[in-house]
Amino acid sequence: MTFRLHEIPTSQPAPAAARDSTPMPDIPTQPTSIAETGLTMGFLTDHIIKIIYFTGAITGQRLEEMTKLPFLGVIDKVLEFLKLEEFTDIIGAEGGFSERSFQYIITNKGRLKVHEVLDRSQYAGPAPVPLDQYIEMCQRQQIGDMVIDQASIRQAFSHLVVNDKMLDKIGPAANSARSLFLYGPPGNGKTSIADGLSNMLGGYVLIPYAIEIDGQIIKLYDPLNHQVVKQNEVGHSESATPFGGPATSPRPNAFPDARWLVCRRPRVAVGGELILEQLELIYDPVAKVYEAPFQLKANGGLFLIDDFGRQKSRPQDLLNRWIVPLEKKIDFLALQTGKKIQVPFDVLIIFSTNLNPKDLVDDAFLRRIRHKIEVPNPSPAEFRAIFQQVCKGKKIPYSDDGLRHLLQEHYMKVGRDLRSCHPRDICDQILDEAKYRSIQPSMSKELIDRACEAYFVKLG
Repeated sequence: MTFRLHEIPTSQPAPAAARDSTPMPDIPTQPTSIAETGLTMGFLTDHIIKIIYFTGAITGQRLEEMTKLPFLGVIDKVLEFLKLEEFTDIIGAEGGFSERSFQYIITNKGRLKVHEVLDRSQYAGPAPVPLDQYIEMCQRQQIGDMVIDQASIRQAFSHLVVNDKMLDKIGPAANSARSLFLYGPPGNGKTSIADGLSNMLGGYVLIPYAIEIDGQIIKLYDPLNHQVVKQNEVGHSESATPFGGPATSPRPNAFPDARWLVCRRPRVAVGGELILEQLELIYDPVAKVYEAPFQLKANGGLFLIDDFGRQKSRPQDLLNRWIVPLEKKIDFLALQTGKKIQVPFDVLIIFSTNLNPKDLVDDAFLRRIRHKIEVPNPSPAEFRAIFQQVCKGKKIPYSDDGLRHLLQEHYMKVGRDLRSCHPRDICDQILDEAKYRSIQPSMSKELIDRACEAYFVKLG
């Protein structure tokens, strides 16, 4: 291993600005009738009577906020029916004299009805959208409609030291919007590449709180995986709606349907904890509601399966689960009733592993993976560039002499491979050592030796 640091350039050209080519999807307008919600009168009466039961006493205005449905034309009609059937009663008004301010409670007859309803489902959150409306929305905001060029790639990875050859492999993989297999030694940035790909997925998607199919509820919105966009983050035009979308409503002065959230394209990441059951609808037998699987939450974005091959399930079983979705771009999920539903599989799925691919997958599956990219150990030039970048970020004065000592003593002499994560970790160790000794951090031989002694496990 030969290191000739004086021949390595100390800076890299600034990347071009990235361009977001994904248009903002039009937000559906607020329904003006029960028919326009796509839900039945029976479903809505059950849904609203549960909310009234759980809250004790509630106004029409508060029902509008909780269900994300308009009071006029929808909630008022449901309340009128519940009052007519003597399931609810009005006990007064709160802060006004309009129908919105009337306070509703459950009657004794209504309590009997609620227990019957709760036996079917205890979901009492924002009203869902029908499955067919969700499928239509997925088709309008497909990830494959994006165009990612070289400038976008370099902008997305400007915070990392990645050579042009690697970037030119990542770019086509991102444009395919299908599947990617990342493999190579640990610590060289496979997860960071997935993060960079996620940053390139510009634009926004509309995600409902929940989906309804045959009266069953599938909870889809997940604050851990879906980043809601605020109005001032979008900035598409002065005519943007309160939800961040363009004012393209076919009805003048119409409000957007609050059941839909404007989110950045999802990035869902799972690791060694993944089990096969999490890739199916997860049924809660108490609440009698479904939680969407990871790939459904990732629709319109990126799904990273990190540490592939280290899950409890056999790699072959996990891979077999993806054969149909990868080929057809659709997925099939089963309800408790035995009914199977077809949902979109519009996901850039990334498999990342430190293990030998030949030990995990066969040729038949690799054929279904569009792009295979090896992420090797960094070259000496790249290692130096990473060290310079890390030192700058952590405010440690960079030293070629210090790096030369590090490479000779702690890599060449012991036959240790370079890893892209080592500069960051060694610099953190230097900061810890310097803080303990009340001295300024530096790439001195003493601090480097102490940092490496604490960080590396002795070989042999």
